[in-house]
Amino acid sequence: MAFDPYAAFKLSSTKPYHHRRISCLPVCVAVGLVFILVFILVSTRSAPSQLRFGIVIDGGSSGSRIHVYGWRIGEGMVPEIDFAASGELKVNPGLSAYAQEPERAGESLAGLLEFGKGHVPRDLWGKTEVRLMATAGLRMVESETRERILESCRRVLRASGFRFRDDWATVIPGTDEGIYAWVAANYALGALGGDPQETTGIIELGGASAQVTFVSSEPVPPEYARPLNFGERRYNLYSHSFLHFGQNAAQDSLQELLVSEGLKSAEHVHQGIYDPCTPRSYSHGLESGKLSAGVPSLQAEENDVAHVMGNYSACRSLSLMLLQKEKDKCSFDECLVGSTFVPKLQGRFLATENFFYTSKFFGLGSLSSLSDLISSGKKFCEEDKLRLKEKYSTLSEEDFSRYCFSSAYIVAFLHDSLGIALDDDRISFVNQVDNVPLDWALGAFIMQGTSSPTTPPYSWIPVINRDGMLVLLFLLMISALMVFTVVAISKWRNPQLKTIYDLEKGRYIVTRIHR
Repeated sequence: MAFDPYAAFKLSSTKPYHHRRISCLPVCVAVGLVFILVFILVSTRSAPSQLRFGIVIDGGSSGSRIHVYGWRIGEGMVPEIDFAASGELKVNPGLSAYAQEPERAGESLAGLLEFGKGHVPRDLWGKTEVRLMATAGLRMVESETRERILESCRRVLRASGFRFRDDWATVIPGTDEGIYAWVAANYALGALGGDPQETTGIIELGGASAQVTFVSSEPVPPEYARPLNFGERRYNLYSHSFLHFGQNAAQDSLQELLVSEGLKSAEHVHQGIYDPCTPRSYSHGLESGKLSAGVPSLQAEENDVAHVMGNYSACRSLSLMLLQKEKDKCSFDECLVGSTFVPKLQGRFLATENFFYTSKFFGLGSLSSLSDLISSGKKFCEEDKLRLKEKYSTLSEEDFSRYCFSSAYIVAFLHDSLGIALDDDRISFVNQVDNVPLDWALGAFIMQGTSSPTTPPYSWIPVINRDGMLVLLFLLMISALMVFTVVAISKWRNPQLKTIYDLEKGRYIVTRIHR
């Protein structure tokens, strides 16, 4: 068989010879990305995130209070509140006091907003959300008037310089108020996001309403069940707001009860109405003024004068009568307060607001029992007014009646209604835990005040300050340059080769392909 050199040339020249090599491009890219991710993680952990601010205005029954919160992104779902950078201020009266002049309600917020501007750096005003959340006082106002009050407030908030939307000025349901208070309490205790059975319940005694919220393990009717998802935890909460059962509203109801039923004392000397919830030797005309809640009382008949008995037991019995009103309308197996279902209280509880203020007034500690409160309240109510004036020289006239009533009302609420034993140590009368105030506004801020699309508080995206960003950009450029250099060197050291057959020299030659 004759040798065909051209055939050999055709076969060999069209089949380049490839050297075996491993491309380093994927490796270089992977190393660069790992380097960048490590930098992001390190910078996120080592560099503090930027301090941000949020504002919640609590439109309560007795006054409006602004809460300015400084915060940073914290671990998991919970923001870190910087209480050193936070502040609060209260002004009186509450928004409900403007029912006769609803267009003027917004004026009451001016001083609060100036206070907020003093706490938030000027360059952050436009990024700081302000929310107005009104509670029981405004819930009791007729709907059309309530909306006019809110619109007056919205006009002022729009012009405040802070970030605001009209739907951020609302009247919140009482159950939300209770849930927010529960969130604040368990945030302060470090239990938020943990085992539901390790959480603490909250009982609030405000001016116009009272709230009870806790994790219940027993079945709860749907209208009282408030499941709450926080992180990976689900909390099956019972929460209810007892409208008209706040301390001031209840005391007003008591005065109305005294008048409407014409309660008389068997020991009376003058024709009139007898008030067992005011210390002895103190008298007042029910028809002549305003009571401690700041709301006009029901007028008595002409010449009827309220005489005081200073009878703690009678005051407690009247308080229980108020709390059990409409009990005959209960549609459940048992109703602990009026016609309202309340499951058996489980675990520990914090009793806040007027529970705390009354306990503090009598010099009782946070862990004092209801028996201690009975003893102090009885002594106060049945003491002669002149002696009380010597002991409490700075106490206002209204407060003599306020604290006699509240000491009896608290026992009627917690023991006679909710069934808490007189020596039960599960209840703590507090308004803060360490340096964390137990305001429902704090819980509202945690749950929604920092969760807008523009400033996500719980994002996994790390916050890197300006210097860190410059460093990151520099490292990205260096990484890209390194990848380009390595690829160029790789191509130079491992060129594309081909093998051809030289007819003149009669041998194979390996040459580099130029591109």
